[in-house]
Amino acid sequence: MIHFLSLTLFPVLMIAAGTGDALAMRISNRLVLLIALSFFPMALFTGMPLGVFGWHLATGAALFFAGFIIFSLGLFGGGDAKLLAAAGLWMGWPDVMPFLVMTALAGGILAVVVGAWSMVNMTSEIKDGPLFKRFGKIKPNVPYGYAFAIGALLAFPQSWWMPHLA
Repeated sequence: MIHFLSLTLFPVLMIAAGTGDALAMRISNRLVLLIALSFFPMALFTGMPLGVFGWHLATGAALFFAGFIIFSLGLFGGGDAKLLAAAGLWMGWPDVMPFLVMTALAGGILAVVVGAWSMVNMTSEIKDGPLFKRFGKIKPNVPYGYAFAIGALLAFPQSWWMPHLA
């Protein structure tokens, strides 16, 4: 049972967070807390070595700090910052790098799609002027939680959890 949970719990919770963000533009604090707190018993019950555990904690803390800075700059929301830290806790070092790369790629694609959708939904050219003037006014809300979920799903199979438990 622990083996099954260690392989499915994090991905399922990340899918739930991404889905919630995509549908409601909100990531539940309870869900982020569940993602973060579920790491500890899973690490204990799967026999994660203390050194690896420490790197996972350090990675989560570093991503919490980075997320806070990115949130302060207004680049994404507070829920996104907290989800980034919770996912970093599960991914650990050096497995966080594939997660961040996959998340950046997914986020870039998502931003382009949301931006294109915003362009399609804009009001008529007669009312708002030429297309190029309107392009600069686009400020779409991108559900980055969805990108974090995709990044986690793509990077998780190469993480510490798989080779040690599979």
